Amino acid sequence: MANLATNDKQVLEKLFQMSSGYVLNFSDKTFGQFFRDDVRVDIFSPKYNHASGSKANRMRGFWQVADDSLVGLSIEKLIAYVDTQILLGNLKREDYPEDIATRARDIATRLQGKTQTSYVPKEDEFITRQFRDVAIEKLGLDSAITVVLNQRIGEIKTCLSSKAPLAVIFLCGSTLEGILLGFASVRPKEFNQSLLSPKDKNQKVKQFHEWSLNDFINVARDLDFVGEDVKKFSHALRDFRNYIHPYEQMMSKFDPDEHTATICWQVLQAAITQLAQSATLSP
Repeated sequence: MANLATNDKQVLEKLFQMSSGYVLNFSDKTFGQFFRDDVRVDIFSPKYNHASGSKANRMRGFWQVADDSLVGLSIEKLIAYVDTQILLGNLKREDYPEDIATRARDIATRLQGKTQTSYVPKEDEFITRQFRDVAIEKLGLDSAITVVLNQRIGEIKTCLSSKAPLAVIFLCGSTLEGILLGFASVRPKEFNQSLLSPKDKNQKVKQFHEWSLNDFINVARDLDFVGEDVKKFSHALRDFRNYIHPYEQMMSKFDPDEHTATICWQVLQAAITQLAQSATLSP
């Protein structure tokens, strides 16, 4: 059973809008997919059945059965989901007060045994940050991939100036994934030993080429190679990048604009900056 006090549960139920039996804007299908893909849990397992068996009650059942670390991870992932849905226009920002979200982040941090919480800027603050001297060379990656990544950075800048937001989003997402793969490849021991490293059915850590962008982001944050701000907005970039499939874009009614493209470019610049700082500090 997770160590959740009554006040903690009230905060979480408020943030995740559980009073009516639902959880956020999830359907049964997307609720199951979210827990399977992001938390590695079958939320419709009989062990999480509680009361009426609604999505909200299954969440409560999950809190009663799962350990602190897993419940903390699920809360963290749900907060990131809320942020992404707000960016996509599927949820309204005013329905998710920042003070409640901050309290929920603190609960997730405590449950996962993390001793520090990082300040996470709001979107308006994040998007106005200035990044100077952003250089792939500072990451210490293989010289061949550094050349390719720099070419992509050049194309991103061209697409930004040409007002091609969809191209910017896809290029930023794939470039970030390439950077994190390269960064992990020169630090295999650290990335493989993280508790968040993805595992196969035999509980062996997967090869890096089998990792998803989601895996790289979570492990890089777990190892403190990037901050909570980059993690938060990187997950949004990851979700945007998924709309490379036209039918996914059509079904989600995703219509990217220059603002969305700018957020993605900011994410990439912030990630490069923080990873470069970590590379400098690494032995």
